[in-house]
Amino acid sequence: MIDIDYFNKCLEVLSSGGTILFPTDTIWGIGCDATNKQAVDKIYDLKKRDKSKPMIVLASDIKMIKDYVTQVHPKLETLLEYHTRPLTVIYNHKTGLPSNVVSKENTIGIRIPQDKFCQELIASYGKPIVATSANISDEPFPKNFSEIKPTLINKIDFTIPYRQNDSKFLPPSSIVRITNNEELEFLRD
Repeated sequence: MIDIDYFNKCLEVLSSGGTILFPTDTIWGIGCDATNKQAVDKIYDLKKRDKSKPMIVLASDIKMIKDYVTQVHPKLETLLEYHTRPLTVIYNHKTGLPSNVVSKENTIGIRIPQDKFCQELIASYGKPIVATSANISDEPFPKNFSEIKPTLINKIDFTIPYRQNDSKFLPPSSIVRITNNEELEFLRD
């Protein structure tokens, strides 16, 4: 596991509106406090990302998700409990997140990471964290830490020294939403 000093440094950077580079249950991500509009804007600038493209948010558990969405459909709760792959769910947004994290349709993609480190980090922070791939927009996402461009790493406030030598490729999450007919629709499987 990660050294407690590095873990605390990560929490400090998030609290001060900074950006982090961290391993998730899928790919390496650039993250920040999802409730901090200025921190989210930093990530858009770092990635040269079109601000009309919302970013995925990580939450520690269903309880945290319920603080930011209008409803967690029972089908989704069951799916989250039993799905074996990382799963991002598109929810209708309620409140508490800045407009630059929410889509123009007022939806938000949220995932509960299956990685224990991520869960502990988010739970300790007490708020959701943005997680977007560690690349410049429209460039291929890095399959592991060694593929992240050093020029991007140098622009991030804190890089977590954990799992940097992992070479195993973990694919991006599946993405699902509930349709108006209350059916599950997989947008990416």
